[in-house]
Amino acid sequence: MDLSLQKKLASKVLKCSKRRIKIDFDRMAKLGVETDNVKGAITKQDVRGLIHDSIIVKAQAIGISRARAKKRQVQKRKGRRQGHGSRKGASNARNSSKRSWIQTIRLQRSLLKRLKEKKLITVAQFNDFYAKAKGGFFRSKGHLKLYLEEHNVLKK
Repeated sequence: MDLSLQKKLASKVLKCSKRRIKIDFDRMAKLGVETDNVKGAITKQDVRGLIHDSIIVKAQAIGISRARAKKRQVQKRKGRRQGHGSRKGASNARNSSKRSWIQTIRLQRSLLKRLKEKKLITVAQFNDFYAKAKGGFFRSKGHLKLYLEEHNVLKK
């Protein structure tokens, strides 16, 4: 039985696709409605009556589940999924070399400034180490401390 006209009308009434329109034949049998009555529904008003009787129903839209994506997002927030196999782009794209340099040099300079203020190093030594830090001589703040201890620079 061709019910394409009824489906077309129902899709306009329910504002959805024709594919989402379902005709419930079991409900028709329970209500005692014959198929000819459904086939005879040729106006929007007739179709509205069938929708009201739940003979014509709108199926739920089928979408793509976000459950797996959300689970992955939670894992990433915890710091997981960051290994070599998950990385795309150069290391500089993920963590700017300029930004890492800024962090390193700021730590080293703040340490040198504190040592100068506490008079643990002289101004001449401060200038020397400041220039070395600027030139990239020290790998980190820890390396700077180690260098100062090994060369007995810090005044007791």
